[in-house]
Amino acid sequence: MRLHSLESRVVALFIGLLLTVQLAAFFAIGNAIDRNARTAVEENLKINEKFLLRLLDQNAQKLIQGAIVLAKDYAFREAIGTHDTETIVSTLSNHGNRIGSDLTMLVGLDRKITAFSATSKTSRSNGANNELSNSLQQSVAALIQTAEKTGSAASTAIVDGKPYQMVVVPIEAPVTISWVVMAIPIGKALVTDMHELSRMQISLLTSEKQGRWLANVSSLNDENAGKLAQQLPVADKLVNYLPALQIDDDQYSARILRLAQNEQFNTIAVLQLSISQAVAPYKDLQRNLLLLTVLAAVVASIISAITARRITGPVRQLAETARSLGAGDYTATIDVKQKDEIGDLARTFMTMRDGIAQREKEISRLAYWDTLTNLPNRALFTDMLEEAIGSARSHEKSCYVLMMDLDRFKHVNDVMGHRFGDILLNQVAIRLSAELGAGGTKPARLGGDEFAILLPNSAKEDALDLANRILRSLEKPISIEDQTVDLGAGIGIAGFPEHAGDAQSLLSRVEVAMYAAKLGNSGAVIYSPDIDKSSQQSLSLLSELRAALEQQAFRLYVQPKVGLDHGQVIAVEALVRWIHPERGFIFPDQFIPFAEQTGFIRQLTHWVMNEAARVCHLWAQQGIHLKISVNISTRDLLDQDLPGKFAHILQNHEVKAASFCLEITESAIMDDPVRAFQTLDKLHAMGFELSIDDFGTGYSSLAYLKRLPVHELKIDKSFVLKMEKDIDDTKIVKSTIDLGHNMGLRVVAEGVENIEVMNLLKELGCDQAQGYYISKPMPSTDMPAWLGKWQEQNQPSSPV
Repeated sequence: MRLHSLESRVVALFIGLLLTVQLAAFFAIGNAIDRNARTAVEENLKINEKFLLRLLDQNAQKLIQGAIVLAKDYAFREAIGTHDTETIVSTLSNHGNRIGSDLTMLVGLDRKITAFSATSKTSRSNGANNELSNSLQQSVAALIQTAEKTGSAASTAIVDGKPYQMVVVPIEAPVTISWVVMAIPIGKALVTDMHELSRMQISLLTSEKQGRWLANVSSLNDENAGKLAQQLPVADKLVNYLPALQIDDDQYSARILRLAQNEQFNTIAVLQLSISQAVAPYKDLQRNLLLLTVLAAVVASIISAITARRITGPVRQLAETARSLGAGDYTATIDVKQKDEIGDLARTFMTMRDGIAQREKEISRLAYWDTLTNLPNRALFTDMLEEAIGSARSHEKSCYVLMMDLDRFKHVNDVMGHRFGDILLNQVAIRLSAELGAGGTKPARLGGDEFAILLPNSAKEDALDLANRILRSLEKPISIEDQTVDLGAGIGIAGFPEHAGDAQSLLSRVEVAMYAAKLGNSGAVIYSPDIDKSSQQSLSLLSELRAALEQQAFRLYVQPKVGLDHGQVIAVEALVRWIHPERGFIFPDQFIPFAEQTGFIRQLTHWVMNEAARVCHLWAQQGIHLKISVNISTRDLLDQDLPGKFAHILQNHEVKAASFCLEITESAIMDDPVRAFQTLDKLHAMGFELSIDDFGTGYSSLAYLKRLPVHELKIDKSFVLKMEKDIDDTKIVKSTIDLGHNMGLRVVAEGVENIEVMNLLKELGCDQAQGYYISKPMPSTDMPAWLGKWQEQNQPSSPV
């Protein structure tokens, strides 16, 4: 291996980098381990110190609660008042035993212990000792001095050289008459609990002033506890944290917590964690890391030498091939037969070349073909149309375009699901292709349920003939997954040069013709300028509608509804009428359908609801309380802001939603059932009653009726007008009434024009009737007078 060759440089670089990184990591990790271990030990000691203080605080709270219970004991206070020493001592003993108090005392207002109870033998034997009594008396007096200011007190105190937790609470009747003092020793139980919970070493040490420390209780053995005591400085020189204490072969860090002190003694708690134990697991890691470094150096030397030899040969060929692929030459090949990484790289280059070529081909296909039906899309169809127009112009011929939109496809898609809709579109595409035959003409899918067909070098008659064949083909039901679907379509026809001189204009014209076909259910419509004139007239009508709203040319009319069981008027339907300044009275059929098509129906509905609310408030002031029905259109139901708009109207006129019934048609729900149901649920929650208008003429009456939060069914007038003469209409009305009642709904019949129909409806159990026999629609201002006359002529007891 040459010293300056690529192979030698690769080997030297790999080994040098590896050793540098590994050795630097080894020493850095060693220092970090020691530093982090000491930091972790210090943090753990702080946490355990807080935990010890929490245990002491919990013990103090337990003592305080027990002392409070004892202080409030009526018999105990009565014994104090009568100086019943036997009862006092017995009560002190019982309460002390109950909560685990080692010393339980009664102290007088002079801070002297007047009664004493001890639970342990040590405390009882020391109770007679004068020295202990003096120490205890001093601690009690000092604690009561604090309690006199705060009401109660808790502290640690040294009694006969041993630490105690002590609490004092007043005995009030109602003024303070004595004090209850309870105390427990800080000793073996606390040390054992802390050691078991935290696995640290804890020792309690006591010393006389400036004397050496003695271990009272420790989780260390006696020998190590003595060594710990010898290393601690005198009390005045103690610090809170000792980073290094050596006991035998183990090094500790310690925190010192001062528990109590008096004139003679000091008591501390020493919390210890072993640094050696904290570092020990990482020592194994360091040894393993050092071993891994040596092993990696050896292996890296061997592998890098072999790899360097294998790389230098084919790497130049790979570089040349990569440059060719980068330049877009996808025919370049790589002649590398190795089965190692270089061979994988070569094969990966080949796979990359094939993948890029395939993706470019797929991108081109997606740009011009519909992925669902595998038909040309709008972009490709437009290119084909421009090419056909160019050819027709140069040869002085004509070409025609058919554009088709399916009827009710959105409804089928919503009811049956998108997967079903996709299958249906594929079936339609197949039928269109079958009608066109095996020639060069193919249908295109422009988007959604819109299809288009280009007929180059054709005449108007050819286009119309094809359109009729397609419509006849669609008349045959389509069966999908045991479901039969009936489809219709609207087809527009336009041609070059008769209707337009360029592709975009021709597409615009044929689309206008298609929408005209759908609007008039005309099947196929050939474009004509009259269609555009109709569009201009529509724009004019829309402007007049807007002006009528601004100029208050609309009027609110109402038509009464009568309860068939008593003959009284109980509701009205609100209707809109247009008084044109030039054309006079315009019938609703002349502008309502157009308003629904253009979306102006939303403003019209808002106006009707606002007027109905105003009239409702006005009638209420006159003592007239009638429910007012307001018609809601398809576009209204799709307006998610409709409930908020109605709420604002109700608030402005100070009326309630329960005073209104909103009438909707079944077909209004079909366009977008999900949004329609959301709107209806909100309106129902507001308190509006809901009514199905023209019931029986929709697509899926029962399927949607069971899901709608409705209160009323309104039978379409087509079944009611001549039901007294048509037995079939009578049967339909009766079954509808029975259906509504079985579902708990109110049933209203509209179109009542004679007494025979009204009586027949009453016999069939219909709830309400509406029609010209009762009254024609009238201005809302005429309703109070008409209502008065009706009530005079139709008393509740009179038969209808």
